[in-house]
Amino acid sequence: MNLKHSLLAIAMSTVFAGPALAADPAKQAVVDAIANNLVVKYQVVTNDGAGAGLDCQALGSEWASCGVAKLHLTNTGADVTSKDWSLYVSSIRRIQRVDNDQFTITHLTGDLYRLTPTEKFQGFAKDATVEVPLVVEYWVLFESDIMPNWYVASEGAEPKVLASMSNIDDASTYQQPMPADGWKRTKDDNNILMNSETRFAANQTSTLLPAGKIDNQILPTPMKQVVNAGPQIDFSTIKLNALDLPTDRAEALKAQLAKLGVTLSDTGYPVTIKLGSKLKQAEGYDLTIGQKGTVIQGHDIDGAFWGAQSLLSLLGVDDKLVSPMQVEDAPRFSYRGMQADVARHFRSLDTMKKLVDQMSATKLNVLHLGLTNDEGWRLEIPGLPELTEVGSQRCHDEAETKCLMPQLGSGPTNDNQGSGFYSKSDYVDLVRYAKARGVTVVPEINMPAHARAAVVSMEARYQRLMAEGKEAEANQFRLTDPADTSNVTSVQFYDKMSFINPCQPGAATFVAKVMDEVAQMHQAAGQPLTAWHYGGDEAKNIMQGGGYQDPAVAKKEDLVGWKGNVDASKQDKPFGKSPLCQKMIDDGKIKEVGELPVYFAKEVSEMVKGHGFSTLQAWEDGLKYANSAKDFATDNTRVNFWETLYWGGFNEAMKWAHKGYEVVLSNPDYLYFDFPNEVHPAERGYYWATRFNDTRKVFAFAPENLPQNAETSVDRDGNAFVAKGDQDPVKFKGISGQQWSETVRTDAQFEYMVYPRVFSVAERAWHKGGFELDYVKGREFSGETKHVNKATLNKEWNQFANLLGQRVLPKLDQAGVEYRLSVPGAKVVNGVLEANVDLPGLPIQYSMDGSNWTAYDATAKPAVAGKVYLRTTSFDGKRTSRVTELN
Repeated sequence: MNLKHSLLAIAMSTVFAGPALAADPAKQAVVDAIANNLVVKYQVVTNDGAGAGLDCQALGSEWASCGVAKLHLTNTGADVTSKDWSLYVSSIRRIQRVDNDQFTITHLTGDLYRLTPTEKFQGFAKDATVEVPLVVEYWVLFESDIMPNWYVASEGAEPKVLASMSNIDDASTYQQPMPADGWKRTKDDNNILMNSETRFAANQTSTLLPAGKIDNQILPTPMKQVVNAGPQIDFSTIKLNALDLPTDRAEALKAQLAKLGVTLSDTGYPVTIKLGSKLKQAEGYDLTIGQKGTVIQGHDIDGAFWGAQSLLSLLGVDDKLVSPMQVEDAPRFSYRGMQADVARHFRSLDTMKKLVDQMSATKLNVLHLGLTNDEGWRLEIPGLPELTEVGSQRCHDEAETKCLMPQLGSGPTNDNQGSGFYSKSDYVDLVRYAKARGVTVVPEINMPAHARAAVVSMEARYQRLMAEGKEAEANQFRLTDPADTSNVTSVQFYDKMSFINPCQPGAATFVAKVMDEVAQMHQAAGQPLTAWHYGGDEAKNIMQGGGYQDPAVAKKEDLVGWKGNVDASKQDKPFGKSPLCQKMIDDGKIKEVGELPVYFAKEVSEMVKGHGFSTLQAWEDGLKYANSAKDFATDNTRVNFWETLYWGGFNEAMKWAHKGYEVVLSNPDYLYFDFPNEVHPAERGYYWATRFNDTRKVFAFAPENLPQNAETSVDRDGNAFVAKGDQDPVKFKGISGQQWSETVRTDAQFEYMVYPRVFSVAERAWHKGGFELDYVKGREFSGETKHVNKATLNKEWNQFANLLGQRVLPKLDQAGVEYRLSVPGAKVVNGVLEANVDLPGLPIQYSMDGSNWTAYDATAKPAVAGKVYLRTTSFDGKRTSRVTELN
């Protein structure tokens, strides 16, 4: 992987673990012994804590849901008797109790806990195992729920990662196999566990088509296409006349052609790209491929460029022959996006450029870049060096003056993608690269919540300048009220330091400074900013949410058994006890602190307008207390709508549009790519909104008729749901895929999660499927209705799946993209092996011993007996999928 354009390489060259310490040899010996020899195995005992006799409600578990886990700690080295050490544990599930009196557990911040031996600690004897039962909130269903890189530390010693917890790609190395039903969220979970046979059944809608059936298919599907008879045209050598394209667009096309193996020559087949399309729609184009030449005419520059991408989509790695045709085409939505969270884990510049390449090739035109969050700040801001010196680095420094404490399994050092940032020149380079490929970069600087990296960084700045006697300068960009005593728990278990305090004067100064600098970067890249993403989501205390109740104050008849008990008197709204915010209330600027997120959004919208940007963008819940889009200063106010459909999102999305917002559908139950590809413990990802989002499910998403999705999908527990639109028809701005990176630690894991699902987003963003029905107010959909033409859906999916499997994935191999290789399905019928895959064309292999592999040929199905192992391989033979077994 080429990291030369990324300051990640520089960040990695200065590995640190906090303030320099004079190592104590005795303490270091203990730390080293535990790190090298303590083998951890995490066991999920049950996800049904109540069924195991636990009072999850009394424990204060949200929605009274908790489970039992057990740590098996085996010492393979010499006896360890010292009590002078701590184990730092990363757990996305709140650890609510440790049931072994030899240890105590302390929550530090976010997902980081400290497990410390008590006076009753009996030591780790050689070859002995100590069991540590845990009570954890909610459930643990996928192996990726268990974070890697737990580490041991002692004051005066260098912290070390447990060798047994250092595999960042395979959590099964430190997790015991799940119980038989351990993949179920509840006893009534009706999802289908994917194994060889259930996968085989699910793949029945994918059958291999002859190459001739997909040779002329453009991705994404055009509005109108007529294929003519006559000899195919060879595009292996062309003469490119990009008459009306800007130089950067033309050069980008030439680079793309070169990667595909197309030779540019003055004597080649002529391809002309110009303006002048008869289509009057923005981004529209017409394309004519004839024996004497190809002409692409765009309504505008974007249309001409997308017409060229349609032509290139017809070319394969080896096959450059295309039939004569006429195409008239224009997009379904103007906003066709992909969001990438580079804050939780950093992404190299090379990986982001590959994403831009694939977005451009499939006409996705907005890269929504999540540059900041609680866990990291990823962009150099001149004049505020702490943002990257501290906020982009994670290491073991409990004072957090040198770095942020480890999160999400990043461990005590910064030599991994938990740390890293883009320099100013990196970012300008990325924006310029995207501009040349028709992709607009929308930066997200998240606030007021999800802002811990910024808050901690500016506190480090404050301390530095105060030590220099520069009090006024120290306060200039301070983001927290030091007198705020609010007890707040953010959605991901941070305290008040997760929130920028809008009442602190430094907050507005900070936003203006960052906005100025980012705007200058975009100007330098030749893509002036038009939209500013404010973030805005989840500015709340999760302990005050609907999953809790306080028996001391609630009416007896209101108490239920399915909420966690909590002492409400000890919980505050964000900024609830901030004297600065109380003054704003006293001055009549706000009535109560709950208004602050929208108050701040309005203030930021004034800055956005003042900078000449047309659009304020935010996650929809960040603006939910505003009356309408008219409350904001910008010409347009755009929201990423991220409510699940089965909880009523099908109507809520339309309500936002009716209030004047530009709505970008970003629904997690169809468009989140941090969710698993299938229901199987070995898949990666969170799953709070759905248990899986595979390529077919995303393809089948009906964005303009949201209730329709109730007929073609299920809720997170695998159950049908009912949806009936009660709103008048609306027009949405577009759709966007999302890739959050809590469990996505490396660039390879990022590409596994994004590809090929992103191509289904491109298809639905550009083209309305033949199976999609027009929205009709009052029409009800469910698992029982028969409105959707499933035959059309299956036919269109099969065509698309074959296009991916036979043409697109080989091109990804050529581009160095490490896409997910589908796990095959299989069954044995009368002693003969039958195997299939969801994307026909992917090579399947089988083995009788798990080590000697043979290519599977569906035309000569092999006879088998006993256990059979199956996998798919990439077309270049360099990678293989996860192995599945069939008895």
